[in-house]
Amino acid sequence: MDKVKLGFAPTRRFVFSKEDAFKYKELIKEKITSFGLNMEIVDLEKFNEEGLLYDRAQEAQIIKYFKDSEVDAIFFPHCNFGTEDLVARVAKAVGKPVLLWGPRDESPLEDGMRLRDTQCGLFATGKVLRRFNVPFTYITNCRVNDQIFERGFKNFIAAANVVKRFKELRILQISTRPSDFWTMICNEGELLERFGIQVHPITLEDIKRETLKLEKKDTPELSEAINYIKDTLDWSEVSEDSVRRIAALKVAMKQFAVNTGSSAIAIQCWSTLQDIIGIMPCLANAILTDEQIPVTCETDIHGAITSIMVQAATLNELPTFFADITVRHPENPNGELLFHCGNFPVSLSVDETPKLKKHFLFEDHSPGTHEGEIKGGQMTIARFDGDHGEYSLFLGKAKGIQGPYTRGSYVWVEVNDWPLWEEKLVKGPYVHHSVGIHANVIPVLFEACEYIPGLTPDPVDPTVSEIKAWLRGSDINV
Repeated sequence: MDKVKLGFAPTRRFVFSKEDAFKYKELIKEKITSFGLNMEIVDLEKFNEEGLLYDRAQEAQIIKYFKDSEVDAIFFPHCNFGTEDLVARVAKAVGKPVLLWGPRDESPLEDGMRLRDTQCGLFATGKVLRRFNVPFTYITNCRVNDQIFERGFKNFIAAANVVKRFKELRILQISTRPSDFWTMICNEGELLERFGIQVHPITLEDIKRETLKLEKKDTPELSEAINYIKDTLDWSEVSEDSVRRIAALKVAMKQFAVNTGSSAIAIQCWSTLQDIIGIMPCLANAILTDEQIPVTCETDIHGAITSIMVQAATLNELPTFFADITVRHPENPNGELLFHCGNFPVSLSVDETPKLKKHFLFEDHSPGTHEGEIKGGQMTIARFDGDHGEYSLFLGKAKGIQGPYTRGSYVWVEVNDWPLWEEKLVKGPYVHHSVGIHANVIPVLFEACEYIPGLTPDPVDPTVSEIKAWLRGSDINV
């Protein structure tokens, strides 16, 4: 994945110390570089010897520079009071997520003079950004080395990555939804008109033709996929020919995604596919999801959107898993089973040698499912969904717990208040499909919604007030 490009536009005002402003610009840049994020900084060093935003005569050049550089977000650290109108005009013109913050001011000098008045400038800029209708993220005024700055900055960069991936989303749709799955109905035209999300449809005949063609060739991509399956999984229950065909299906799906510029796939995984090529796509889905091309079952377009958002919230460092929310735990009143036939990423498996099996639900028992429990730990569960023209993002945290064995890919989880979750999921606009990831990305996704008009965050745990308190660092003594 390419890096997040950050426009770095530190600002000062002429009536305060420009020496101190320059000093803090350097300290801030050094600090954010030290975080080791997958990020490229586009700074203003070429515009003046200070590398600061303060000269209104440079406004048009700076706007053009950020646009030409295709920045994904802009950070306006206030190194002293700052030039609020210039910040707002640049932010408005570039139209990307905006981060507003400034380092905490020192005590006045012995003669009573103050060098920066940064906090006062932040108040001013916040007001002007509102006048310009520019949404922005704000980190509590604190010192450069404070934990709250690191937390807020990392959260913002991840949120900017979510926005970036969301706004360039194109989904490869492999066939229509299964006829029984009315829950998978979505409004493709509205997704394009409202969010710019594109859907590129192909047929099962297309995927069949390419799979069978690739199966007959000895390409490096096919050999790599076959070797991965044989080296990673216990495939003793299926034939050599089935392994080869599953690998060919994986390669075909990836080629279609790459050639169409799609970042996610939604596939009609049953029941026609196994009838026409004799395999299930579950393991192919699992491998591609591990490779950062998430695949959702039953042609779930909204699930594919969720997968990209959740994956992006970790700066594309962790794989998602696509799950049915199925049954309650037999003993734990807040426990629930997250399951699907066999599509969870292999890298998440508890078993050292995960199993490649034949599908257990269908009479023909076609091979292709990756079965077994995945690891527990802390997770985020999310779902993008909507109806009647309104869209929201369900968010909740869960943790893995022990539970009885079941078939397919699965993990038992515990949540804070299952009846509350159940009520929200049943009353909608959500369905039984969800996306999980082994990280707490709820604050990231919550913040990203600020920059996606028409998408409302809908957290069940933590609450909105708890997320906002975390974002402003109320749990940290600053």
